[in-house]
Amino acid sequence: MEGLRYRRASAWEYDLIMREAEKYGELRHHHFAVVEGKFRDVYAVNEVLWRELESLKLKPYAYGTFVGTIKVDNLVEKFYPNVEFFYFVDVKKNYAVLSPKAGFLFTTGKDVPRSGVRKYSWQGTKKLVIYDENGVILGIGRINPESRRKFILNVTDIGEFLRRKR
Repeated sequence: MEGLRYRRASAWEYDLIMREAEKYGELRHHHFAVVEGKFRDVYAVNEVLWRELESLKLKPYAYGTFVGTIKVDNLVEKFYPNVEFFYFVDVKKNYAVLSPKAGFLFTTGKDVPRSGVRKYSWQGTKKLVIYDENGVILGIGRINPESRRKFILNVTDIGEFLRRKR
């Protein structure tokens, strides 16, 4: 844990987070913290709890929901959200709703055929938030409109944690 810096997200970092959210809808949460080490990990934090933590002398073990990482890509800083980030966004566009069978395939790391997509909204970005029919977020996919067999490519999903090599 040596060498880590804990702090509130700067105005610039908050702007990166907000711009990513706006590709999908509206950001519903406004308090973020950054843990700076090798990367800049972003956490959604509770504002009341954050004020308490700032007054403590010890560093927190954990203090929020990990929602993504800020990295430099081709000399440009970019926020890379994870699946949990979208629980803090009111998603109105760039999403897909999958049938039960397609949802299962997606959470096992597979790509989804067009026939498995119940409905979708796609504007501007190739990345989509993937839901099941009950509104549960299954992951993030990339739309591939030229293909009917691999219409949505799996970028990351909620089953990844269970499939990882131990």
